[in-house]
Amino acid sequence: MSQDLKSGSRWQSVVCSGEVVIVKAPSAPVVLTIGGVEAVLAGSQEASGAPAEGHEGGTQVGKRYEHGDSGLEVLCTKAGAGSIAVDGQILDVKGAQALPSSD
Repeated sequence: MSQDLKSGSRWQSVVCSGEVVIVKAPSAPVVLTIGGVEAVLAGSQEASGAPAEGHEGGTQVGKRYEHGDSGLEVLCTKAGAGSIAVDGQILDVKGAQALPSSD
């Protein structure tokens, strides 16, 4: 299945309860996985099974995850047992941006 990762689209895992919303679309085609398996459009399939080995780090609801190379940024809307990855690279939680000093 070809993934059309447009801003605002919702994606879910097929192996855990994890769900994400695309905040910033990638600059080039990439494969988004959750739990080591390609993500599908939210609501299109029931989750069953378990995350693949090495992809069971889990996700945190309300946290943003980003892929620096492609610019993809997702927001976790439902926590799950599977890690979010792009082209096999597991994504880290996006760090907070420093605010300008007020002095």
